[in-house]
Amino acid sequence: MELQKINNSDQIHISRFAKRIFDQGFSIPAILFLEMMKYVSFLGSQTLVFFGPILTVFINSDPYYKMAELMEDRNNVELLMLEIEKLEAEKKANNG
Repeated sequence: MELQKINNSDQIHISRFAKRIFDQGFSIPAILFLEMMKYVSFLGSQTLVFFGPILTVFINSDPYYKMAELMEDRNNVELLMLEIEKLEAEKKANNG
């Protein structure tokens, strides 16, 4: 599968989200979940949009809807997984 180029703003959002996942220690569960769900990513992103009015009461709406938009494309899900894996590899290289 060939990954498409995305603009710098989208790459920053994906990198920031991957860093948050990594920092919370959810790298492995997130990769497993994303790998299973990347083929239905459009449905998942539409679910995020559907629950947006409820969830954005508790969290900032701009990044939430931006990630919902990015997760529509399966390639962006793949980029998120690669970013998380890169962070894990850097951690392993620094510790080992």
